[in-house]
Amino acid sequence: MNKNTLYITGAGVSADSGIPTFRGQDGYWTIDSVNYTPQEMATRSMYLNNPEEFLLWYFKRFASYRNVSPNNVHHFLSDKKLITQNVDGLDGKAGNPNYIPIHGRLDKALYFEDMSVMCDLVEAPWDDVIALTSDIDNDEEIKKNLLNVFKISDKTKKPELRKSLRPFILLFDEYYTDQYRMTEAETWMSNANHFVFMGTSFSVNITNIALRFALQNESNIEIVDPNPIDLGIKGIKYHKLKAQDFIKDNHTS
Repeated sequence: MNKNTLYITGAGVSADSGIPTFRGQDGYWTIDSVNYTPQEMATRSMYLNNPEEFLLWYFKRFASYRNVSPNNVHHFLSDKKLITQNVDGLDGKAGNPNYIPIHGRLDKALYFEDMSVMCDLVEAPWDDVIALTSDIDNDEEIKKNLLNVFKISDKTKKPELRKSLRPFILLFDEYYTDQYRMTEAETWMSNANHFVFMGTSFSVNITNIALRFALQNESNIEIVDPNPIDLGIKGIKYHKLKAQDFIKDNHTS
């Protein structure tokens, strides 16, 4: 029987491209805003109530990596069925035409809308902010330009429905919707009989959902990570390797 293999990837896959993992020593979870934790900052509530700080946080933590190149793992996955937690867009840069970025993509934006409304994606205007900014170290200038480019009034400082832009990122106080292709992701999971988890800590909902489908399907399950979490489930095959080393052997090509 041919295996219908589904790959689920996390931040560890992009680490070799120079993008810090969220929970590593140099990761985004260990680098807070001056006044807010990541759990407070990366929320719809923060976007609504303090869009300057919200946009500046994303600008500094992600937009600086907008020109990073995909690594060998992304290229290996470019013709695979893939659901990624990563928002860096590197799988798209590597040429995967239909991968599911289940948490969004930082190189895309959408108009601010109710979560039940599907929106077309547009190119995220980070480069426009940089072009307008004379001093990239001046946070106040950057915040002013962010409001301008993301179409938020500098007087009210309140995003407006169907006018203002926001990054295409699933936030902590939001939930999976078909804007993020959740129904399609569940279809892929329900049809897969081989799951390969790469570079993920199993600390977010999508990995738990995928694991549940894998167990229901009685699928083969492989976990690739230098320090994999023991899930306490019989039959899982663990590879204590970086994804780069794992793909050299073409175990699952």
